[in-house]
Amino acid sequence: MASIQEKLADSLGVLKQYQDTHQNCIIKGLETLGGVHSKRLIQNGYLEQIIKGWYMPTMPGMEGDTTVWYASYWHFVVAYANNRFGEGWCLTPEESLDFYAGETVAPHQLILRSTKASNNIIQLKHGDSLLDITASMPRQVYIEPRYGLRLYTLPEALAFCTPTYFKKSAVNARTCLLMVGSADEILREVADEGNSSRASRLVGALRNVGRKEMAQRILDYMVRIGHNLRPEDPFEDKMESTFASGRIISPYTIRLRLMWKKMKEQILALNPKAANSTLSLEEVLGNMDENYVRDSYHSLSIEGYRVTEGLIERVRSGEWNPKDDKTDAERKNALAARGYYQAFLQVKESVREIIQNGNAGEIAGRNFENWHFEMFQPCIVAGIIKPSDLIGYRTGQVYIRGSKHTPLSPDAVRDAMPVFIDLMKEEENAMVRAILGHFFFVYIHPYMDGNGRTARFLMNVMLVTAGYPWKIITVEERSTYMAALEKASINGDITDFAKIILL
Repeated sequence: MASIQEKLADSLGVLKQYQDTHQNCIIKGLETLGGVHSKRLIQNGYLEQIIKGWYMPTMPGMEGDTTVWYASYWHFVVAYANNRFGEGWCLTPEESLDFYAGETVAPHQLILRSTKASNNIIQLKHGDSLLDITASMPRQVYIEPRYGLRLYTLPEALAFCTPTYFKKSAVNARTCLLMVGSADEILREVADEGNSSRASRLVGALRNVGRKEMAQRILDYMVRIGHNLRPEDPFEDKMESTFASGRIISPYTIRLRLMWKKMKEQILALNPKAANSTLSLEEVLGNMDENYVRDSYHSLSIEGYRVTEGLIERVRSGEWNPKDDKTDAERKNALAARGYYQAFLQVKESVREIIQNGNAGEIAGRNFENWHFEMFQPCIVAGIIKPSDLIGYRTGQVYIRGSKHTPLSPDAVRDAMPVFIDLMKEEENAMVRAILGHFFFVYIHPYMDGNGRTARFLMNVMLVTAGYPWKIITVEERSTYMAALEKASINGDITDFAKIILL
């Protein structure tokens, strides 16, 4: 007779086979895997119910974790909508624009349009909900390749979104306007039915983002066919023309710049104090050494490593030997502490180079890959990871436990990081570089692991090379710190995080 462990292994094999043969791993009904297997997987923490009759894979101990839910969110939406409406559904114009703009936050309430809808609200995980509304479908539906979501095309979404979208989601709206290929794409959506008010709004919006020639072509054509347009700017503020240089293919090339500009204004409104620029290189490096033990203790503890000041001193003195560690947990902590020290030495060299040679953003942007490598080099020596794992940026999707923000896809990371480094090089205000350098690094999340530690190093390099003191974020501040980063990621408000750094 099979043991309990053998039965569970059989059920896991069935789940693995399903996952291997289905791009969308959402499971509808207990009978999909077989009732016995499904119940066994649920009881042992390998399946979790989303709503009645719908399940997502999880792991024991992660039941109820937001990470599992947001990893499955869009997969569930597509599976559920296809099951209910077939091909007769799509997201709203506003939600379509969010997706085109590279929005990383799952909406608190997602709205599906369908002629077959029944105007129901379905409660999902972690306070999220799904509303289906009875509504007509767009002229054309675009099926995005990553999840299979059914969206309005970009031009039609811009034409038919609500006027308030340009105020409430200005970054996303501007990003999408800069992705439009030509005026003809907009005209095809507004000319035939004589949508003069929509055309007027888009002319004003395009002027706002610097695409004046496109705006004029739309205006001239609409007048030519008999419409008296009165262009209106739907945005609440003006956009600097330096942001617009023709069509933007990747949303991240403009989205990050728009977010940086908005958050910089929020930081400067707090009136950060001037730095002490009279410190010598020796004084700066000495201050770093004085703060090292306390900084490494708190930075590693924030990430969940159990470290002690004694371990940190052993690492720095050279007495640390991983062969003497007897348990996996102790070895993991020791490797993390050793890696942090090696990275700290590289950070000191970067500080030296910046003070001696200039542009802090440019040099740090060139060097942070070295810091990250040293952070995990002991794990290579120990055989825990392969050398190839540390080459370049991540190639897989990551999720942040407890956050509604989903870091960028691997393809988006490759678009975003050059823009981020350019922003660091171009920024003249050291405090802005420090605060936004940290935030945008964890927002993009370019690596599978070590993003938080690298971001805090980046922040402090910007601070100390400008004459500010090294900033230690303590483990006791972790919840406040994480909540401030979440607020910036979700609401675009960097104020709370800036106040932590400015204190």
